Amino acid sequence: MALTASQRAEIERRLHEERASAVKLLGRESKDMVDASDPDRSGGLSRAPTHMADLGTDTMDAELDASNAGRITGELAEIDAALERLYRSPETFGVCERTGEDIPMERLKVIPWARTCA
Repeated sequence: MALTASQRAEIERRLHEERASAVKLLGRESKDMVDASDPDRSGGLSRAPTHMADLGTDTMDAELDASNAGRITGELAEIDAALERLYRSPETFGVCERTGEDIPMERLKVIPWARTCA
């Protein structure tokens, strides 16, 4: 069963909300990575050598920021692909790519870019 016009509109709205949120988060992560690399912005008041433990913490924070940015970028790509599917073939949007069955509307409300039933 294809989505109704009101269901498609709701999914489209949710996709745009999720996209805006992801773009905002990605901008914040990018800013955090730039700020962390600048000693004057990161609170480094001294030009004295940094303790090894501090370097480890800084490295871990940088890796976490990069990991989060990668996750958000992947989610953004999924959202953009879902919007493209919704516009290109709205009659098949919400159909499971594995089984061909309808994806439950409850799932699409939570994960509007979902491609599968589970």
